[in-house]
Amino acid sequence: MGVLGSILWLLAGFMLIPLLVAVYYREPLHTFVIPLLLILIFAVLLKSFVKKESGEWNLKEGFLIVASAWLLAAIFYSIPYMLEGVPPINALFESMSGVTATGATALTEIESHSKSLLFLRSMTQWLGGMGIIMLFVAILPKLGVAGRQIFRAEVPVLQEEKLHPRIRGTAKNLWFIYLLLSLLEFILLSIAGLSPYDAITHTFTSISCSGFSPYSDSIAAFNDPLVEIIIMCFMFLGGANFALHYRTIFSDRKSLINDQEFRFYFFIIVTATLLLAYNLFRTEIYSLTDAFRYSSFHVISILTTTGYATADFNLWPDSSRFILFLLMFIGGCAGSTSGGLKVVRLLLLLKHTEKVLFRTIHPKAVTPIRLNDKIIPEDVMHSIVSFMVIYIMIFFTSSALLSFMGMDFVTALSASIATLGNVGPGLGLVGPMESFDAIPDMGKLILTANMWIGRLEVFTVIVLLTPAFWKK
Repeated sequence: MGVLGSILWLLAGFMLIPLLVAVYYREPLHTFVIPLLLILIFAVLLKSFVKKESGEWNLKEGFLIVASAWLLAAIFYSIPYMLEGVPPINALFESMSGVTATGATALTEIESHSKSLLFLRSMTQWLGGMGIIMLFVAILPKLGVAGRQIFRAEVPVLQEEKLHPRIRGTAKNLWFIYLLLSLLEFILLSIAGLSPYDAITHTFTSISCSGFSPYSDSIAAFNDPLVEIIIMCFMFLGGANFALHYRTIFSDRKSLINDQEFRFYFFIIVTATLLLAYNLFRTEIYSLTDAFRYSSFHVISILTTTGYATADFNLWPDSSRFILFLLMFIGGCAGSTSGGLKVVRLLLLLKHTEKVLFRTIHPKAVTPIRLNDKIIPEDVMHSIVSFMVIYIMIFFTSSALLSFMGMDFVTALSASIATLGNVGPGLGLVGPMESFDAIPDMGKLILTANMWIGRLEVFTVIVLLTPAFWKK
């Protein structure tokens, strides 16, 4: 487990950034110094248990390393919250929401916390958006086969895109695009009039499809259409496949528009926006212009699992809220920074359904499932179906447990999918202008586990619970 020690060194290094922010704003430094020291001590202890790092791990060990790394990141990054008076369970919930790029908050008065803590809150989402392990693989040389195993444990095979013969090269290329888009958004938000602090914190949480904001009113705090348009564009880009972004810039200009998943992703956004805008206009909630303004923003925000809000959609008619609820299940594209089931899985399941119906009529027909002119192997389809079954089981189980704790039907269902899908806000008591603080502590722990499981695409965590995993 010496590699976990190395990952903790990386996490400690990032803790220095909010520490510098605290110095700039003349805020208490112990909020970050104490967890920084604890991370370093724990890293040294982990390293001391490994006399010689072999650098060769199998996929099973990769699962354990990745799941442990994300859990440790959430635990250590929860300490600054506790040092600012946040209850321990709320602190762990907030930290896990940060590192998993979920955006669900248990803080009741966000503006009452220090700027440096809110900076850390946004920065962890930026780290978690592209992936802590992917960053580790990108900067640590000579991982070889071991690097591919832990990369695959964080980025499932369905999403893996080879942009370079070496997995480290692929990770570096993806992070390069991530940094490039982040820099571009920061510049545009600054030009739009946001302060450097607001520009960087909202850049962190929009390109990563995360959704934390230093303001309780989220993006509604600005009430600026230009800011909304910029953020919408980068949420949209964050919800698309970053490997396609790379190819579009450096090789094939038509990579995005030729990709079936991206076209389906765009189709969902357009269709949902038109339906939602029509419904809001028909019910006389907004004028036609405002109906399109709020519909387009919230459709992109929810579909990409960012979770920003420019209006309290919890007050919209049930038909409008139902559209957003359905979008919480889908998520963005494979290889994006968004959560959810992913558009490609939905697309392949629809193709699989079409195949089953066709073979019902023509039982002897050979009809392979294709995506972008490539045949999808049967084992991949079996994996997708298994993923869907487990995902729905976790959703229903966590929803039922919340209901048993006294949560109303809408709150229980939306809180469950909002955390499992890494969406952020839900409906009912956990709406966009509310907080998950209303959830009982045991419920928060369940939802914390949901975020962890959802961010690591279910299998990476669930496989640890199987007896077969621990057998030699």
